[in-house]
Amino acid sequence: MAKVTKNTLIGQLLQIDPNIAAILMRAGMHCIGCPSSQMESLEEAAMVHGMDVDVLVQQINDFLGE
Repeated sequence: MAKVTKNTLIGQLLQIDPNIAAILMRAGMHCIGCPSSQMESLEEAAMVHGMDVDVLVQQINDFLGE
């Protein structure tokens, strides 16, 4: 199982499992399809959107562990 960290790039997240997009969208990250977002880390994207990156990391890793 892949382990996601706050330094994982959005593009890498979607390569690990495209279904992670739904988690990001539910959290309010509606720009994940934007080419420039692919090179942002999860931490950078969370900061821009005013989100707690630790919560997102936990949600994604919980999903991957299922």
